[in-house]
Amino acid sequence: LSSAHVYLKLPPGVESWEAIPQTLLIDCAQLVKANSIEGNKKPNITVIYTPWDNLKKSGDMAVGQVAFQNDKRVRSFHVAQRENVIVNRLNKTKVERAVDHEQEKIDREKAESAVRRAAAVEQKKAQQELARQRAAEKEAKSYDRMFEGMDEEDLPQKSVQEMEDDFM
Repeated sequence: LSSAHVYLKLPPGVESWEAIPQTLLIDCAQLVKANSIEGNKKPNITVIYTPWDNLKKSGDMAVGQVAFQNDKRVRSFHVAQRENVIVNRLNKTKVERAVDHEQEKIDREKAESAVRRAAAVEQKKAQQELARQRAAEKEAKSYDRMFEGMDEEDLPQKSVQEMEDDFM
């Protein structure tokens, strides 16, 4: 059936399109049903959804018609009937604005880049702290500073023969 196309920008905390919460799917499916001339009149419709990069549009398709590149990435959602409570709630919060997708993409990439840079700085600090700890442990285990601060006369004076005897 012809219907509205609902594009959902994944909310923060939702990592993949397959992990969309059930309540959000219900809201989107109700919008699709309410904005379909035929689907709005029928009970028991199925709404299909897929990620945007799976959509395929060719020049010979009708206006509004889309196909899919990979049918395995298409999911369906059953809608038994229109629920006016949901549709009315969504229509009350409806906001129309001009969208600059390119600028939004640039802003999103800047924010993601800042998060990655901050994570890299934290990782570098952790590596430096680990290197400092390892150097301190190595220094503590080293014999290089064993006789530091001792005068020549404080050192034990043994002959080579005595040292060899001690060794054996």
